[in-house]
Amino acid sequence: MNEKKKRYRKTPWRGRISRRIILKYLLVLAIFLVLSYLVLIMLNEISYIGIEEELLFCGVVLVVWQVVTLCFLTRPVRDLDEMIGASRQLAERTEEPVVLSRRLKNVQDELNLVREKALRETFKSQEEEQRKNDLIMYLAHDLKTPLTSVIGYLTLLRDNPEIPGELKAQYTQVVLDKAERLEELINEFFDITRLRLTEIKLELENRNLSRMLEQITYEFQPILAEKGLSWKLSIMPGVEMLCDADKLERVFDNLIRNAVNYSYDHTELSLSMKRDGKQIAVCLENHGKTIPPEKQKRIFEPFFRVDASRDSATGGSGLGLAISKEIVELHGGRIAVESADERIRFLVWLPVGTYTSNHNDPVK
Repeated sequence: MNEKKKRYRKTPWRGRISRRIILKYLLVLAIFLVLSYLVLIMLNEISYIGIEEELLFCGVVLVVWQVVTLCFLTRPVRDLDEMIGASRQLAERTEEPVVLSRRLKNVQDELNLVREKALRETFKSQEEEQRKNDLIMYLAHDLKTPLTSVIGYLTLLRDNPEIPGELKAQYTQVVLDKAERLEELINEFFDITRLRLTEIKLELENRNLSRMLEQITYEFQPILAEKGLSWKLSIMPGVEMLCDADKLERVFDNLIRNAVNYSYDHTELSLSMKRDGKQIAVCLENHGKTIPPEKQKRIFEPFFRVDASRDSATGGSGLGLAISKEIVELHGGRIAVESADERIRFLVWLPVGTYTSNHNDPVK
């Protein structure tokens, strides 16, 4: 019963059209019967009418009423024909809008809403299918590259047992590095799949975000030194929030690693964090090649890489930013990127959150 009521609320024109036709029909019937009765009385006052004349008059009234009834019946049939044609148009999912008679304006508006929703759903499903195909293609490519190297070096070691020990150790190290790269890629792929397809429960606890960021930036000092990079920090002290610390650390690790990879040598990385009411804002900025607007829109998609080459030495798997976005959104926050004038800025907004009395659910 509730589903039926909801269905009629969504399309209120159904009830309105049928009620309008019935009311008009009853009104015309009432007026016609009253006029017929008055005419009959007037005729009796002018001159006496016999039974035959009364029967003839009733026959005329009946014929006229059948004509009126036929008019009322043909109109809904015409409307029904229009709506059947519009339904065929909806089934074909054309981009042309549905156009009906003026009296069916409400029906036309409702059908056009359905048409637009169907077109959006079709476009969305096509996009999802394309993204899924891209995901498979990129995964296959990124798995094949290190796997080819592993097979090549192992084959070389098998076919040339007389290789000097030093060179053999070098080849073995390359194989190990490539195998670790494979493991890292597979783990990241499983992570993004798990974050998207399963319900992840965050292990929430109150953590000092200021100390977390200071610790992460300190741990990156050796990596920054390799490219001659330096930190410019502006971290508000004593900022605490309710979060899953391990997952949130991974977000900032991914963002900083990405900034290091795409920074010009001997430049400065800027990291700021401040609390504004019930929201925490984190901004990470680096100097590097400007990201075009069309790529900014896709930068958080799985396997998307800013550089055109999938085997660039700077780029990672293309999953780090996608994983970061999923984790931030799990915390009820949002993440964005801005880029102009050879500067790249990642912005993260997170709700502070506090514990409820049962220490299970966050209150924002």
